[in-house]
Amino acid sequence: MADLRKGRLHRHDECFAPIGRPDAELLILGSLPGRKSLEMQQYYAHPQNAFWKLIEQLYDASPSLPYMQRVEILTANRIALWDVLAAAERPGSLDSSIVHASARANDFAAFYRGHPLIRHVYFNGRKAEELYGRFVMPGLSSEFAAIRYESMPSTSPAHAGMAFAEKLARWKKIREKTT
Repeated sequence: MADLRKGRLHRHDECFAPIGRPDAELLILGSLPGRKSLEMQQYYAHPQNAFWKLIEQLYDASPSLPYMQRVEILTANRIALWDVLAAAERPGSLDSSIVHASARANDFAAFYRGHPLIRHVYFNGRKAEELYGRFVMPGLSSEFAAIRYESMPSTSPAHAGMAFAEKLARWKKIREKTT
C-alpha cells in the first residue's frame, strides 16, 4: 500500500494472514515481515534469519523442507504464527525503521476468539514485544487475561550478537509448551 504525503511516496509494508489452526495453544509473534519475506510471501524468508533453523532443531525437521511443510510442522504442534502489525511504513527491513505514527496493529481480540486455546504468546524479539505493548495491550479486554507473554531472542540476522546455540537453548521453551 502506498500513500502520498508532502509530495513523497510512502510505502506501507503489510503483514501476512496468520498461520494456525483453531486449536493452536501457542502464538509466536514477529513485528512485520521484512523485504525478503514480502518478496517471497513467506514468514522469515531471509536466508540468514534463524527462525526456521530453530524450528527444524526443535522439531527434528529436515532443513531442506519446502515452506509449506515447515508451516505444517508448526500447525501440527499447535503453534500459530503472526505479526503484531497489520501494516506500517518502514524504509528497509529493520524494525528500528518502523514509523510508529503509521503503524496499524492486527485485530488480536478477533484472533484470540478464533483461537481460544492460546495461553502463551512468544515474541520474536523485543521490538515485537514493544509494539504489542504499545499498540495491542491497551485495547485488549480482561477476557484475555489468562494469556502469558514472553520475549525470545530475535531470530533476525540484524541481531547476530547471540550465538545460535544460545538462541536455541532459549527457544526450547516453545518445544516444552507443545509436548
